[in-house]
Amino acid sequence: MKNIVIMGASSGIGLALAKALASRGVRVGLAARRTDTLADLKESYPPFVEFEKIDITDNSAPGKLEKLIERLGGMDIYIHVAGIGYENLMLDPQWEAEIIGTNAAAFARMTSAAYRYFRASGRPGHIAAITSVAGTNGIGRLSAYSASKKCAQTYLVALEQLSNAENAGITFTDIRPGWIRTPLLLPATHYPMEMDLEYALPLILKAIVRRKRVAYIDSRWGALASAWKRIPDSLWVKMKFKISHPDIPLPSRADLCNAIRQENNPR
Repeated sequence: MKNIVIMGASSGIGLALAKALASRGVRVGLAARRTDTLADLKESYPPFVEFEKIDITDNSAPGKLEKLIERLGGMDIYIHVAGIGYENLMLDPQWEAEIIGTNAAAFARMTSAAYRYFRASGRPGHIAAITSVAGTNGIGRLSAYSASKKCAQTYLVALEQLSNAENAGITFTDIRPGWIRTPLLLPATHYPMEMDLEYALPLILKAIVRRKRVAYIDSRWGALASAWKRIPDSLWVKMKFKISHPDIPLPSRADLCNAIRQENNPR
C-alpha cells in the first residue's frame, strides 16, 4: 500500500484527489493552510488520513512536512497541488510577487524537501506536481502565473537530472491542466475549453498511477500547447489572448483581492 502526501489538499484538485484516494483505502497525508476540510476527511476515513497545517511560503514548511511523513509512516508519492493564480492586468506588484513566491519559490521549497526525503530514505519515490498549460509560454494577461508555472516545470526537469546523476531512483510527473472549474476560477465566468473537476480528476489520477512524465489535461490542451511551442517569440508577443468571458461584470479590485485571499491562498 502506497503512502501519499498531498500538498494543497483543502480545496479544488487537491481535495478531490484526497477524497478519491482515501475512499479507496489509500493512506494519505494531507497539508494546507486551512485544515477544516482536512479534519472532516480525517473524521470520515480515520485509518487512512493524517493531516498537518502547512503554509508553503513559510521557511518552517519542510520541517512540518517531515512531521506529517513521520505520522503517516513514510512517503512513497509526493503530490504538489498548492498554488495561486489570477489575472493581474494592473500588474499590482504585491500580487505579482505573491504568485511568484507561491508557485515558484515555495514550489521549490517543498519539492526539494520531498526529494531530500526520498534520497535520504533510499525509497524509489515519485514526485508529481500540478503545473499548468500556461507554463508553455509567457501570457500577458497571466504574466506572473505563466512565468511561475514555467519555473515549476523547469525545476522538475532539473530535479530529474539530479536524480539520474545521483542514481536516486526518483520519478517525476508534470501534470499540465487547462482551465478546470475550481475555486481558482471566478464564478459566473466562462474560460476557453473549461473542464469540470469530475471529468479532469480521473485523467490526473491515471497520469500519476502510470508515472507519466508530462501529462496535459486534456488532449485538447496538449494539442494547443504543441502548437504554441511552434510560434516564434517575435510573433507570440504580438498575439492577443482573451482569458475569460464573464456573464456578469467582473468584481472590483477590492472584492477580487478579498476573494483571492479567502479562497486561493496556498490550498
